Amino acid sequence: MDQFNNRKYIIGALIILLGIIFSVRLFYLQIVESKYKLSAESNSRRLEIVYPARGLVFDRNGELLVHNQPSYDLKIAPYELEAFDSTELCEILNIDIQTLRDAIQRVKRDPRERRNPFIKQLSPETFGKLKEKQYKFPGFYFSERTLRKYKYELASHLVGYIGEVDSNDIKKDSYYEMGDYLGVNGVEKSYENYLRGAKGRRYKFIDVRGREQGAYKEGRFDKDAESGKNITLTIDAELQAYAEQLMKNFRGSVVAIEPKTGEVLAFVSAPYYNPSLLVGRVREENYQKLKRDTIKPLFNRATMALYPPGSTFKTVNALAALHDSIIYPGTKFGCKLGYYARGVSMKCHVHDVPLDLVGAVKNSCNAYFAHTYKRAIDNPEKGNASENYEIWRNHITSFGFGNPLGIDLPSEKRGFIPKTGYYNRYYGENRWKAHTIISNSIGQGEILTTPLQLANLAAIIANKGYYITPHTVKDIEGIDTLDKKYMQKHWVTVDTSFFHYVIDGMEKAVNEPGGTAPRGRSNEVVICGKTGTAENPHGEAHSVFMAFAPKDDPQIAISVYVEFGVWGDRYGAPIASLLIDKYLTDTIGPERKWTENRIMSAILIPEGDGE
Repeated sequence: MDQFNNRKYIIGALIILLGIIFSVRLFYLQIVESKYKLSAESNSRRLEIVYPARGLVFDRNGELLVHNQPSYDLKIAPYELEAFDSTELCEILNIDIQTLRDAIQRVKRDPRERRNPFIKQLSPETFGKLKEKQYKFPGFYFSERTLRKYKYELASHLVGYIGEVDSNDIKKDSYYEMGDYLGVNGVEKSYENYLRGAKGRRYKFIDVRGREQGAYKEGRFDKDAESGKNITLTIDAELQAYAEQLMKNFRGSVVAIEPKTGEVLAFVSAPYYNPSLLVGRVREENYQKLKRDTIKPLFNRATMALYPPGSTFKTVNALAALHDSIIYPGTKFGCKLGYYARGVSMKCHVHDVPLDLVGAVKNSCNAYFAHTYKRAIDNPEKGNASENYEIWRNHITSFGFGNPLGIDLPSEKRGFIPKTGYYNRYYGENRWKAHTIISNSIGQGEILTTPLQLANLAAIIANKGYYITPHTVKDIEGIDTLDKKYMQKHWVTVDTSFFHYVIDGMEKAVNEPGGTAPRGRSNEVVICGKTGTAENPHGEAHSVFMAFAPKDDPQIAISVYVEFGVWGDRYGAPIASLLIDKYLTDTIGPERKWTENRIMSAILIPEGDGE
């Protein structure tokens, strides 16, 4: 009998213990851990994502460039659906009945589909019509977000555009879900984490029939969206607009930099496109047309196109040779309308002879720089050709050539300055000398640079030996300072004392009779510049020009490439000088209107074909 009594007490104790365990667990789930409570009540609430407004974009003077416009997606809540006039809805949305039926079945079948819009980015007209009659279509509701709106059709390659995320984007960053948008190119991409803001959420209480009954738990679990941070660009909107106007009929690029800061003042890749084309429901259609266009308006020539620098490169060769005592400022060479030696020929134009270094820069003498390059490479006192080439190459790369400069834009190309191994593979080890690669002396041969790198060269010469990494953003809302790399000086390997010789030659090239850039002259400011004629295997040579001004207190450095422009002074020099006048004086004098009209009326770009 006692044995049965003991069992009774044990069983009773177990029952009491289990009751305590379940009570404690239930208390934890319902009171302590609210997320389980929310999960349990998920059938009585609906989560709506609140999308933040993307950060605004301003120019360096506070001029608004990019802002936002409201956009509405149409979504379906399957458990709120009631009988409605499907024909009327299809007419408003301009869709067929099968599309509507498929969408309804999709959201009923797969709960994950309920977060995705049925129709994205309704036009204002369609939204207005449907909003008035929304009471007729229970179960259909709007999700608001913002799209980009452009005050001006400017700087499309610099600002970039936004697009819908894909599965790879979601894998890289859990912030995103299908249907979200992110920066795809330009500043929109580079500063995405600042511009995008943070999404919020709202929980709506729904009854047993799926009808919305107000905020869930009085909004206790809601979270407001945080708008993206506003960004101030370094570009000057007026200068940018003028540069695009001058380049409207050309293929090529303009890059202008403030030498002392590395701030990009203007950034043009021509042909360019209207950024508004890549907004809204027509975005994909327009993108495909732009992508197919034979003149490649989506291609960012400023940072991605690789061109021979042509005779602008003579300035770097001069500085490297001065530093290594290969030549001196008074060193003179003759020129018999070119350079001819051991089967190598390089033509030149008529000019005074012999020339010293300043005169050689002024007249852009090919023979002078060929002689200089031969001395640098074929110098047995310093080593063999390979060793001397590496010494030369180290100087060149210190100017930012052969590597990305690190601008805050995606997909910057590095250019090309061959290594010794490159020539060894082609000609054999110790089987090449200066004459084999003599085209390097005038910026031809294998040497390739970007327009950005050439503008940076102009900034280095203006600064007499240093540059600050070019960048396009001046200020981010709420951020005290930019990345330190956009404030550090990068000194080249050439001593600063040699720069004034090249600067004097560049001044004379523009401002003295016999110089190669008379069309780059300004009546308002002293411009120092260097022309280039970049050989082009596909047709006429490219017109190249780099410059800075004013000479004694440089505030702008610039490069201009005009594809098929024939020679530097034909288009590159006048475009650069007009932009310098515009930036420094805020006007174009009447004496320069003829030049301005000549540039704007010239047409060197074929008509694009989007098909």
